[in-house]
Amino acid sequence: MASSVDAEGFVYASLQCYLPKSPYMSAVDLSSDAGLVAMVLLTVNILLGLILSARYNPVRNWPHRRVPVFDIHNWTAYVALALVLLHPILLLLSKSAGFRVIDILWPLHSPKQTLYNCLGATAFYCVVFVVVTSYFRLKLGSRLWKKLHYVSYVAAGFLFVHGILIDPELKDAGPDLLDGEKILVEVCALLIVSATIWRVRYQPKKRSLAASVRKVDYEAV
Repeated sequence: MASSVDAEGFVYASLQCYLPKSPYMSAVDLSSDAGLVAMVLLTVNILLGLILSARYNPVRNWPHRRVPVFDIHNWTAYVALALVLLHPILLLLSKSAGFRVIDILWPLHSPKQTLYNCLGATAFYCVVFVVVTSYFRLKLGSRLWKKLHYVSYVAAGFLFVHGILIDPELKDAGPDLLDGEKILVEVCALLIVSATIWRVRYQPKKRSLAASVRKVDYEAV
């Protein structure tokens, strides 16, 4: 009798692997997706910032038309900041995650993957710092603001390490570097590194630089 029950349990467990999962996403899944979208937006934001700092002219060069690069750069920062904040808040809705408000604001004693959560929190505070200082850039002055703006690279570094190492299901599993989500993080990191190297090697022409200096609105944010 016992063997018969064990056999039925084994068959049931095997079938579960092939049955469709629940159509509803959990709070942990939504949190993971919000984090990924925020990471993509921050990647786009930094790439646009590098283009602005290089005085790249989309009318003279590709795509040979006017593109509101500055506005897109600003709004990607604002939306990304909102998603970065939403990313941990969604965990409060999950009973299995067991996160409290203090675990989000100060994750030194978070219930799961404490180190990786601290990396994510550091990235969040860096993003807040960059957005706030950019809002007050005119009062801070161009030179000071530009120095402070390099914190965006620190934020990106912490964000990429957080995204690569953390288990999106919060089950303390090791990182699968060939997983689709991890590959997305790795590609974004590679884009930032490659674009940064390009920006360091690329120097805008003096004429275009002198002309763009008079356009305060095209200072990178």
